[in-house]
Amino acid sequence: MHLTVFTTGGTIDKVYFDKKSDYQVGDAVVGPLLESMAVGFDFTVEELMKIDSLDMTPEHRAHIVERVRAAPTSHVLITHGTDGMIETAQELSVINGKTIVLTGALQPAAFAHNDAVFNIGGSVTAVQALPPGCYIVMNGQVFQPDNVFKNLEGNRFETLDN
Repeated sequence: MHLTVFTTGGTIDKVYFDKKSDYQVGDAVVGPLLESMAVGFDFTVEELMKIDSLDMTPEHRAHIVERVRAAPTSHVLITHGTDGMIETAQELSVINGKTIVLTGALQPAAFAHNDAVFNIGGSVTAVQALPPGCYIVMNGQVFQPDNVFKNLEGNRFETLDN
């Protein structure tokens, strides 16, 4: 298997600048993480953008859809900000013949205690095991884009029909 990974920014790649008291999207963590874990498959990482998903426009989403359609592989992983992840996944759901998984983090990967590595690991497994379609993998679960919401109070993703 060859996995195409697209990065878009979001909390997963945010770094904290103490002097500015601000978070900014830094370099993508997924490539170095997969390399350090010595995964048993080939992968390529392409940075599509470095933005918070709250700043994502329809043009950004159209670009993501275009790049996923053009990807030479049938397995695609996308790291994405959690606030706009569901909308992007819904737009990607029209693509046939590819297994597409979106994941992100509720805490930056740079933090000692974070969900980033867990979510990436779950996503890598899911993209290999799931049939073609578009999915969101967060909090140890696989979600359909039309049956998920981000529970801000619970700080997790959940199914709508829960």
